[in-house]
Amino acid sequence: MSADPTPKATLQDSLPDLTRELAPPTHLSAMTADQFWTWAMDVGIKIGGALLVFYIGHHVAKWIVRAVGRAMTRAHVETTSLQFISRVIYIALLIVLLLAILQGFFGLAPTSFIAILGAAGLAIGLALKDSLSNVASGVMLVTLKPFRVGDVVQIGGSSGTVEAVSIFQTRLRGADNQTIVLPNNLITTAPIVNLTPDTRRRIELVIGIGYEDDIDTARAAIMKIMKADKRIFDQPAPDVVVYELADIAVRLGVRCHVSNADHFATKCDLNERIKKAFDQAGISIQQAQRDIRAQRRITEAASAPAAAADAPPAEPAQSPSPDQQSSTSSPSPDQQTPPELR
Repeated sequence: MSADPTPKATLQDSLPDLTRELAPPTHLSAMTADQFWTWAMDVGIKIGGALLVFYIGHHVAKWIVRAVGRAMTRAHVETTSLQFISRVIYIALLIVLLLAILQGFFGLAPTSFIAILGAAGLAIGLALKDSLSNVASGVMLVTLKPFRVGDVVQIGGSSGTVEAVSIFQTRLRGADNQTIVLPNNLITTAPIVNLTPDTRRRIELVIGIGYEDDIDTARAAIMKIMKADKRIFDQPAPDVVVYELADIAVRLGVRCHVSNADHFATKCDLNERIKKAFDQAGISIQQAQRDIRAQRRITEAASAPAAAADAPPAEPAQSPSPDQQSSTSSPSPDQQTPPELR
């Protein structure tokens, strides 16, 4: 078999040398003024044209993303998926734009650029393993939809309202208006508690009254407050039940449903109104009193060792003198003689 005489193109042969493409034909010191300005104009046109095309293409990509977003909005696509898909489309358009600029102005073929990425794929994958895991986790969040934009969630010890789910991270808005940014791979590996999966949310209060107080009177006072509040839904109906007969209190469970937006304000108002109603009805709330007693016992237990340490040390017992030791330890001769021989 004869060898194929046709030389095969290698990766190095297919890649144009950008340095040689933009380099002057001769050394700058050997160039004339006309040659220098001709070279400078050629390089400036290439770079300026590339920047101009990138600027125009950047705005065109944004316009395309907005058009796709409006189309998905009319198709009633969920907000979380809409934001994620729009971001992916925008990044893909920018990559296509950069490849087109490199080919059109600097002679770098897209196939050569893709071959470089393929040859360095292993190194890129190892260097960007965390980023790639964030991308995969972002796809899982959009596909499985454990939460949506606008939901109140608790993730890995952080809680807030979901504002955006992007390719690499998810942004929350905390209760104190702080911005919480979580990597997507952290979210998929941590427990997710969605506090607002529905349009309504339940309020649950636990209030302890004394054993000498009347349960029916306390229930009637609380029900009157909840029925007068327009924010509390009639269905499911609010109720007051006995949760537990504790050591020093009867624990009442106050339960009602409100909209997600009214949850916090309604809960605070109920606490205040129930306290005022109990004061007027002469019903005592035992929870705070129990905490004070527990603190008093802890304080007394902590002060006992300190009092013992402050007491003056006891004087050591004095050892007996030698005469006392001899008189107590050695019997006299009369005591040593038996009575019958004295």
